Amino acid sequence: MTFAEIGVIVLPVFGLVGLGFLASRFGLVGDRVGDGLGDFVNVIGIPLLIFRTVGTAHFPDQSPWPLWFAYFGGVIVAWALGTLIATRVFGRSRTEGVIAGACASFSNTVMVGVPLIVSAYGEAGALPLFMLISVHLPVMMVTGTLLTERAARLDRGAVEPFDLARVLKRILRNLITNALVIALAAGALWRMTGLPLTGVPRTVIDQLASAAVPCALFALGIGLKRYGLFGEFRIAAALSVVKLLVMPAFVLVLAHFVFGLTPLWTAVLTVTAGCPSGVNAYLFAVRFDTAHGTASNSIGLSTALAGFTMVLLFNAVVQFG
Repeated sequence: MTFAEIGVIVLPVFGLVGLGFLASRFGLVGDRVGDGLGDFVNVIGIPLLIFRTVGTAHFPDQSPWPLWFAYFGGVIVAWALGTLIATRVFGRSRTEGVIAGACASFSNTVMVGVPLIVSAYGEAGALPLFMLISVHLPVMMVTGTLLTERAARLDRGAVEPFDLARVLKRILRNLITNALVIALAAGALWRMTGLPLTGVPRTVIDQLASAAVPCALFALGIGLKRYGLFGEFRIAAALSVVKLLVMPAFVLVLAHFVFGLTPLWTAVLTVTAGCPSGVNAYLFAVRFDTAHGTASNSIGLSTALAGFTMVLLFNAVVQFG
C-alpha cells in the first residue's frame, strides 16, 4: 500500500472531521446538531452496522483470545504510562492519574475506529473489530470505574468499606442498556437462527448503517470545538503521544510477534489502538468531577493529530503484511 493509497483512506475520514469542526467554528451548525448526530450514531447507526455484520458474517475458526490479549496488553501499558505521566511528571492526584490513564488507552472505536476499518478493510476488517468491541466497552468501563472509585477514595482518605456490589450493579445496568451491547447480542442471536437478512428490512438497515460513518465523523468534528486543544496542552500532548504511537506500537508487536495473528487482524488491532482518545475518558472526569481539562484536551488534541499518525500506522502495518 503506497502513501497515496493510504491517503485515500485517511484523508476522507479526517476531512469529514475537519468539515464538522469548521461548520461548528463558523456557526453553520450548533452543538445541538453534534449531539443529535452523536445520538443517531451511537443509538441507531453503528448498532445497526454491528447487527448486520455480526448477524450475517462468517466467523473464522479462530479463537478471539489472542486478539483480546494482544489488544489489552497494549491497553495495560498505555494506561500505566498515562497514570505515571500524570502523577509523577505533572504531580496530579491519584484520581486524575487514573483518568489520564484512560485518556492514553481508551480508543474512540465507534466514531473513528469503525469508519477507518470499514473504509480500509471492508466487512472482512469489521469482523475482528466488532469481536474486539464486544469486550472493549465492558472491560474498559469496569476497569475504569473501579480504578477511579478506588483512587477517589484514597484521595479523600475515606475509611468506610468499599461497596463493590453497588459499583458493579451500576456498571451492569449501564452496559445492558447500551445500544452497542444490545446490537452485539441481537446480531449473535440472529446468526444462531440461520435466517437470511434480506428484502425491505435489509435495505432499511443498509441505508441507516451507511449513514453512520459520515455522521460519526462530522459529529466528532463538531465536538472538537467543545473539547478544545490548548487548556491543558502539555499533559494532553504527552498523553496523545502514548495514545497515538506508543499503544499501537505495543499492540503491533504483541499481535504479530507474540500471538502470530494474521496480517488483517494485526492491522485492525493496530489501527484501532492508534485511534484518538474516546469520549468515555471525559465521562469519567465528569462522573468524579476532576481532570475535565486533561480529558477534554486529550480528546481534542489526539483527534486533531490522529490524521497524521494514522498515515504512519497504516504504513507500519503494511510492512507486516
